[in-house]
Amino acid sequence: MRAASVESVNAVLPSALRSLDPRQVPVVGIDVGLPAVAPSRFDARALRARFATPPAWVPELRREPRLTDRVPAQAAVLVPIVMRDEPTVLLTERTTHLSTHSGQVAFPGGRVDPEDANIAAAALREAWEEVGLSAAYIEVLGCLPTYTTVTSFIVTPVVALVRPDFELNINPYEVAAAFEVPLAYLMNPANHRRHAFVGEDLKSREWFSMPYQDGPDERYVWGATAGMLRNLYRFLSA
Repeated sequence: MRAASVESVNAVLPSALRSLDPRQVPVVGIDVGLPAVAPSRFDARALRARFATPPAWVPELRREPRLTDRVPAQAAVLVPIVMRDEPTVLLTERTTHLSTHSGQVAFPGGRVDPEDANIAAAALREAWEEVGLSAAYIEVLGCLPTYTTVTSFIVTPVVALVRPDFELNINPYEVAAAFEVPLAYLMNPANHRRHAFVGEDLKSREWFSMPYQDGPDERYVWGATAGMLRNLYRFLSA
């Protein structure tokens, strides 16, 4: 999500949220009782069929608490499923100097521009601008329901298959790193941690995290990104 389009948001967020370290917020539950998505649902044919004929399902998460007075804006993210022998999800780590969600794990994505033909086109454009992922390697499957963030972005996740022979060209201003997490890991609720936080307004807020150890690095997936992945889990497990 391009910093220029959201640079004023951080200034109006509560100070407790701006300085929040999500790793320090207590874990109140782990969904070990829910089944993991069967690996047979991860191959390209099964994923195409799932989006072509969606099951009856209900997204678990749609909206975070609104913490700014800014006008809501439409945004799109690409959920890139890389079709390796073991499918993965391509994610990014935002640079620490960005004014919103700095240093956080995110999908490639950002604000929908007037020039974008549609939501999918916006997600593809952002993926190209942020990490140099060419649309030539991408097959869009469909969209998940919108997810509205605390910063008033109404985000549409665009799920796509990605051929694994791509090469990335990362935009160093926006992206500190790009990495992949096994889809099976993210679609296993035993890896979904629930957190609860009481803010300075004394209102409780809850979110998921899905920490992943990537060699020496911990990739801390949480907040909106984890929420959209949780909805993907509900969609694939329905």
